[in-house]
Amino acid sequence: MALLITDECINCDVCEPECPNDAISQGEEIYQIEPGKCTECIGHFETSQCVEVCPVECILVDPDHKEGHDTLMERYRILTGLAAC
Repeated sequence: MALLITDECINCDVCEPECPNDAISQGEEIYQIEPGKCTECIGHFETSQCVEVCPVECILVDPDHKEGHDTLMERYRILTGLAAC
């Protein structure tokens, strides 16, 4: 499942640099997560780094992008160039 930043975001800027996939960017009003780049840090870390550093706990699982571990791992492989040719 990809993650989602809710409107409780305070634009503190701590999540964006933590994302190993560059999936987080500044939106019009709050930060946003690109679902096609989010792996919930699978392949990189044991836990989602943005969730770990968020001081207001506004990063949740995106109900519109439910994906299993295997799908997220495959996305990780594609994004890092580790996918089988």
